[in-house]
Parts: sequence; structure tokens; C-alpha cells
Amino acid sequence: MAKVTGIGGFFFRAADNGALAAWYKTHLGLTDWWAQEAGPTVFAPFREESDYFAADKRWMLNLRVDDLDGLLESLAAADIAAETRAEWDTPETGRFARIHDPEGNPIELWQPPKGAG
Repeated sequence: MAKVTGIGGFFFRAADNGALAAWYKTHLGLTDWWAQEAGPTVFAPFREESDYFAADKRWMLNLRVDDLDGLLESLAAADIAAETRAEWDTPETGRFARIHDPEGNPIELWQPPKGAG
């Protein structure tokens, strides 16, 4: 049986796509074409009533990171607010933080536990 082998892209609309692309490149290192490192990817539709992220948003981008603390430091230096909560972090799932891009889109930063994937 044929199967999906990975995420080939993530596409969304933006009021100023050039400025938003520059923000993602500057602060998260994402370019319009990048080869992601091997590791786990989660694909999970949520219930309509879920409070995992804002009810007025239909999606939340989750980015796997290798140094959450270092990234949070660089985001803070750029005056980008990040939210962390102790209850989000577990030895089984890893560590998490939430930020928003300049257009208000939610981004979850995820550092998987060592050895995941």
C-alpha cells in the first residue's frame, strides 16, 4: 500500500507574505525551502471544542527544535513574547513553548525528549 512519507510543505495565506517570510527566516531559521532533520512529526486533528490553542484559530504550527532554551533566549532578545507552562512539559513528550508570528498565527515550539524518533 502506498503511504505518505513526510510533510512536503505547509502553505498558508498572509497579509504581507514577504514580511512574514522574512520574520520566519530571521527568528526561526525557516526559508521557503529547507530540509528538515529526521525526527518525529505529529499529525493530530483536534476536537472542535479543544482548548489546546485559541478557539478562533483553525491550526497551530508545531516546530521541532533542538535547543528550546537557546531559541527562547534569542526570541526574547528580539522582543518576541513566548509562553511556557510547567504542565506542558513531561519526560515522555518533551518541552514546549508558544509564540505568535506578526500576523497572530500560533506557533508551538517543541523540544522532543532525548532519544525520541
